Amino acid sequence: MVTAGTWEYDGYDPEQERLREALCTLGNGCFATRGALPECDADEVHYPGTYVAGCYNRLVSHVAGRQVENEDLVNLPNWLPLRFRPAGTSWLTPDVAPVLDHRQTLHLDAGVLERRTRYGLAAARMLTVRQQRIVHMGDPHLAALRTEFTAEGGPVELRVEAVIDGGVTNAGVPRYRDLDGRHLTHVHTGTAVPGTVWLRCRTRTSDIRVGLAARLTGGDGATVTTRHEHPRAIQHLALRLTPGRPVTVDKTAALHTSHDPAISDPLRAAIDRVLAAPHFDDLLTTHRAAWDRLWRRAGIDVPGEPGRILRLHLFHVLQTLSPHTADRDVGVPARGLHGEAYRGHVFWDELFVLPFLNLHLPEVSRALLQYRHRRLGRACAAARAVGLRGAMYPWQSGSDGRDETQRLHLNPRSGRWLPDHSHLQRHVGSAIAYNVVQYCEASGDTDFLHTQGAEMLVQIARFWADSAHWDAHLGRHRIRGVVGPDEYHDAYPDTGRAGLDDNTYTNVTAAWVLARTLRTLASLPQPRRRELLERLGVDGEESVRWEEVSRTLYVPSHDGVLSQFAGYGELAELDWAGYRARYGDIRRLDRILEAEGDTVNRYKASKQADVLMLGYLFSPSELQELFGRLGHRLDEETWQRCVDYYLARTSHGSTLSGLVHGWVLARARRAEAWAFVQEALRGDIADVQGGTTAEGVHLGAMGGTLDLVQRGLPGLETRDGAIWLDPVPLPELSSYGFRLRYRGHWGVRLRLEHDRLEIAVPPSDRSPIEVRLREGSVRVRPGEKRRLLRPE
Repeated sequence: MVTAGTWEYDGYDPEQERLREALCTLGNGCFATRGALPECDADEVHYPGTYVAGCYNRLVSHVAGRQVENEDLVNLPNWLPLRFRPAGTSWLTPDVAPVLDHRQTLHLDAGVLERRTRYGLAAARMLTVRQQRIVHMGDPHLAALRTEFTAEGGPVELRVEAVIDGGVTNAGVPRYRDLDGRHLTHVHTGTAVPGTVWLRCRTRTSDIRVGLAARLTGGDGATVTTRHEHPRAIQHLALRLTPGRPVTVDKTAALHTSHDPAISDPLRAAIDRVLAAPHFDDLLTTHRAAWDRLWRRAGIDVPGEPGRILRLHLFHVLQTLSPHTADRDVGVPARGLHGEAYRGHVFWDELFVLPFLNLHLPEVSRALLQYRHRRLGRACAAARAVGLRGAMYPWQSGSDGRDETQRLHLNPRSGRWLPDHSHLQRHVGSAIAYNVVQYCEASGDTDFLHTQGAEMLVQIARFWADSAHWDAHLGRHRIRGVVGPDEYHDAYPDTGRAGLDDNTYTNVTAAWVLARTLRTLASLPQPRRRELLERLGVDGEESVRWEEVSRTLYVPSHDGVLSQFAGYGELAELDWAGYRARYGDIRRLDRILEAEGDTVNRYKASKQADVLMLGYLFSPSELQELFGRLGHRLDEETWQRCVDYYLARTSHGSTLSGLVHGWVLARARRAEAWAFVQEALRGDIADVQGGTTAEGVHLGAMGGTLDLVQRGLPGLETRDGAIWLDPVPLPELSSYGFRLRYRGHWGVRLRLEHDRLEIAVPPSDRSPIEVRLREGSVRVRPGEKRRLLRPE
């Protein structure tokens, strides 16, 4: 059930519990806790988990006769547990006790998770449990849980037990259970003062120290007693409930790690913070105020069900990447801080998230790009290891920038561990370069562009130029042995060689990186340009090669369409109707075919957009210009053929697929666009990928749906010092608005409503904003509101 500012679940459904836990996660950009019921332990139904951004640990496991090393986002000690029972009976949980009524409500505006459960007790009595939970958005190290107990039908002698638990492991993803998940060691507990307990531990190999402290109060003055049973600190309350009279218990927790700035000891910091923390009511007030400020900066106004889903998406993006992120050395975890899927690694999902953040929280975008810059040295070392210059960023990254991409993956259908070649997705470097340019265009941050941004662009361009080899027969440069965004195709059938040649998306984005880097270098102040090129050892001959390669990279084609990669046109056609009839859901076609003893590498079948990703990154005019630079004419008719061709050959085995296809079809003004937009909106709430959301939300898809409204539908681009607008008429979403932060202008309001497009710039001492349209350009001064056009 959904209302304007809430997300609600009625009734207890064990099969849906883990999905609800993921979607009811609370966080603040520093840490997050899944929406598990506090009285339930981790088992096949429930999985409480708390994750700190950037807190990784590396372990070695033995799988399928091989030694496998993995770095994981660590499930940290659990601050949440609070269980209860009538004296002399078993602990109450929805799995063992009669549940008369159960409702969970996620209050999006306030960042509060509320639950109400009514348990049936002996002698016709009932116990109502109401809880409010926060992970404080104002103080990034605090969380709190208020529990209100009310007896009905007779008095109840209630026993309450609150725990902080250091015995947790990473066990939230079934297909990872063959891997070692015991990341914590040296667990100790103690009592700080009466009513306040602590726990300290550290990660096994990364040696991150963790301090957790918890304060228990309430119960009408009942005495808190404590005991310590390794690896837990346990607090008890004995309450006497009289019918109809609520009794409240508050649990407040503070969490610190040795990664936190401006502290000496994480445990001391946690104890001091929880002892100084105010009462729950005051915490709730300041928490609500912090969320209110955040919504004012980043809110989107979209009516109806799409608007409610978008608000949920924005809520989860902001919980993962909040203003607190600007102070941390972290990237964009593909599955948020909501679970353990993908081991908490950083992929290319920032490509879908940063364009939204650029125009609301640019300081967060800058910090996320600095995460990449701090690992530039590691990326350059990776390139040198394969005999290339420049920076070869890894497909999966974690703590220190080394390649964390798995070399084996499990097919749950066949039960087989298989070679994994996804580390060959070198296009992640182009995504980073794209994000550098997008951020600098939106923010006007020339300081970043001239320093860290330019360094990354140069090293990524250098890698692409060195990766390209001249083919005299074609008269073109080629990039071989890569994997594209599709991910299904990772080798040519029956060759025994990993990787593909001339992936069109990879080659075209590489050409863009080379051209854009040359343009950026030309725009640098001469002293800075000389300093940068001298320090990086770039000479005139190298830049000449960049220019040449940017114009001569090979773009394969067949049957009048762009080929996904060289040789794609020679693959077999798949019997799509037959496979749908046999299996129904064929999103993970790769797993189906492998379980049959076949391989998707034999077929013209894609998991998600590959060639069509180009239409996501670049406007039609930019794409035509880019292909023109490569010596090709990409007219509208050719692009439409490509859209039709690949749309018919895509299984949509990723939440990003609906998003990208919806974006591309909307820009092409196609009637099918809305169906794909709906698929993208429903990706997590309906768990369309079949159980994956329970392991963590898909942050890229969530951020991308927000950006669809912010940039895709209004045709909004920030380039050449101006805002470009070319609205797309999408009947199902014809009225929407949002505020932007653009080049020092705070709260710029853009609204499209059926027949009008308006922009309002708040008063300030900034220069006017130039807005470019198809019909021309206008300058909107601070304090001015303009109606710019009436789209057909």
